[in-house]
Amino acid sequence: MDRVKGHLALLACLALLYAAIIVPFTTYMRNKPFVERLGALPSVDVLRFLSADQKQLIGSSLVMKVIIYFGGLAELAKNRINIPPDYPAMSRTIHAAVKLDPYNSDAYYFAQAFLTWDARQFAVANDLLREGMKYRTWDWQLPFFVGFNYGYFLKDYQNAAKYYKKAAELSGQELLASLAGRYMQEAGQTDLAITYLKIMAKGAINPVAKRTFLIRLKAFEQVKLVEDARNAFTKQTGRLPSSIQELVTKGFLAKIPDDPYGGKFFLAQDGKVLTTSKFAFGKTEGPLKDKGGVR
Repeated sequence: MDRVKGHLALLACLALLYAAIIVPFTTYMRNKPFVERLGALPSVDVLRFLSADQKQLIGSSLVMKVIIYFGGLAELAKNRINIPPDYPAMSRTIHAAVKLDPYNSDAYYFAQAFLTWDARQFAVANDLLREGMKYRTWDWQLPFFVGFNYGYFLKDYQNAAKYYKKAAELSGQELLASLAGRYMQEAGQTDLAITYLKIMAKGAINPVAKRTFLIRLKAFEQVKLVEDARNAFTKQTGRLPSSIQELVTKGFLAKIPDDPYGGKFFLAQDGKVLTTSKFAFGKTEGPLKDKGGVR
């Protein structure tokens, strides 16, 4: 009898402890701000152990957790309730998800969305995407995202060209190949861009795509003419030319080349050959004096 009473007393104590601690804690967790709730995450090693053979399921649930969290903040923002997103916690959760399931496409695509445009964590985003490329070897969008981040956000045109080229090879999409050629030129590798575009133009099946490559190829060949003249001028005089017209006047160039896109070639203050068209139809810029370059 005494033993039964002891057990009942123990159960009563446990019930009191539950009521005093667990229930308030659960209520607290339920009412915590989104930011605090998302921040609670076991280590990846613990998650691996707990998930056993359900790693894909757990990884997907983590990604969904971040998406729901971010979507909830967006809904609140519509009602003018602005809660700053916990980007570090979002990043940690996405990284944990891909550690469990490196093939989860949603993780990479959503990470690209918030880590770049919102969190401005370009290096973190690119590291994550490059890791994904080791597993999703067929997925052209991952190198495409990396190339975009390098070109648009980081102004690293050499790496942009490298990853756009990879995306073009995986996808077979000729537009990506054209973008790769454009970034190669902006990286100062005009010879490489010319060679690359010659190959792409030769292999293009679609006549519209072939014409697109040939026009860009022609533009880069014109750039190459000016670059060669500029280099010869600099070697002889020890300075950069003041303008493309000076190259013509001094006999280093027969005439100012025509831009097939309808723009005007000019020299930037660092001597780089640019065009007002930015190698696209209908993109002609305003007066060159506003761009810091010289004619």
